[in-house]
Amino acid sequence: MAETQKLLDAIKNGMTEKKAKNIVKMDFANTLNSITDYFMICEVETDKQAVTVADSVERIVRNETGEKVFHKEGYENAEWIILDYFDVMVHVFRSEFRESYQLEDLWADAEITNIEVKYSSIEN
Repeated sequence: MAETQKLLDAIKNGMTEKKAKNIVKMDFANTLNSITDYFMICEVETDKQAVTVADSVERIVRNETGEKVFHKEGYENAEWIILDYFDVMVHVFRSEFRESYQLEDLWADAEITNIEVKYSSIEN
């Protein structure tokens, strides 16, 4: 569990570094037949930001944990990018596509945690 928590923290760091919003962790520990232990979901405004956030997650996860993404897809249209780390599936959505797919509602039996992040309105 400690390694998984380290992975979750690194994923969150990658998301927040590029100002992803509405970050949610879905815990499937108490669900039957789940395909993974966790989802980490975030949303962005543009295709470019989706790619930037996904790249940031990959880089920070590799630097902080040594883990490499097993599989990734969605870079072609950057509406919904998925990074598969076995224990954790990362979903980077453009806002309108997250609204359409509503993963949180599809897996309503998962424990959902909203990750509070505050960004400064002043850029350094």
